[in-house]
Amino acid sequence: MTRSPARVLLLASALSAGTLLTTASCANEGILHQVTTAPSPSAVRTPAAHASPAAAPVLTPAQAQAALITDADLGAPWTPTQGTATWRDGLLKAQTAVPDCQRLLDALYADELLGTPAASQAVTALDDTDDEAQLRYQVAAFPPADVDRTLTWLKTLPQTCASFTATTTRSGPQTVTVTEATLPNVGDTREGLRLTFTGTTPEGDRSVLTLDTAAVRIGDDTITLTNGGLANVPPAATGQALEVGAQRLTEVQRQGRVQI
Repeated sequence: MTRSPARVLLLASALSAGTLLTTASCANEGILHQVTTAPSPSAVRTPAAHASPAAAPVLTPAQAQAALITDADLGAPWTPTQGTATWRDGLLKAQTAVPDCQRLLDALYADELLGTPAASQAVTALDDTDDEAQLRYQVAAFPPADVDRTLTWLKTLPQTCASFTATTTRSGPQTVTVTEATLPNVGDTREGLRLTFTGTTPEGDRSVLTLDTAAVRIGDDTITLTNGGLANVPPAATGQALEVGAQRLTEVQRQGRVQI
C-alpha cells in the first residue's frame, strides 16, 4: 500500500516522540537510581530540594568495640570494673558560679566531655583497687570541627578555672584546681586536664580526688578518657591507655569504614 507523504510524516513524528519519551524515561530512571544509591556532589539542585552532602563513613559497632583498650593493656592492678565509683556522685555532681567551670563539671559528671556522640560508640571501664581509681575509656565519632572547637576550649581552662570552689551535696565545698595534663604525642590533635578536688569528708577527714581527663582525635574518630581516684593517680596509666588505644584505633580504621 502506498502511504501519502503527509501520513508518512505523521508516523515518523509519532515514532520520534515515542523514542524521546522512552529515552527520557530511561534517563530519569538512571538519575533516580544514581541519587538513591550514590549521591553525587554535582547532582542538580532545585530551590525546593537541595541535595545533602553524604555523611562521613563511620566505624561499625563491632569495630568501635575492637578499638577499646582492656585491663591486659595496662596490667596489674587494673581489672574490669565492678561498678560506678562512689566518688562520682559525691564529688563530680557539684555547682559553681563560674560558667566555664560549671560546664566542665557537668561534662565530667555526664561522661560527655565532647558532647553526645554523632555515631557509633563503645565504652569500657577499668578499676585500680590499689589506688581506688577508675578509668573510663570511650571510642566514638564526632564531627571533627566540633571536636577541635572543644579541645580549644579545654586548653583555656587551666587559666579560666585555675582554682575555684565547687559545692557538692554529699561532700560539702571543694576547692578545685585545674592544670594542663601532659599527653603522649598521638592522634591528629589532643588535649588533657588534671583536676584536683580538695575538701573534707562528713566524718571530718581531709579528702582529695585527682582526675585526669583527655580527648584525642584520630581522623573522624575520637578517644575520650577519664582516670580518677581518691589516692595516688599516676599519669603513666593515662598516657599508656592513650598510646595503646590510639594505635589500636588506627589499625581498626585501616580495615575500612561504613558509609551511612
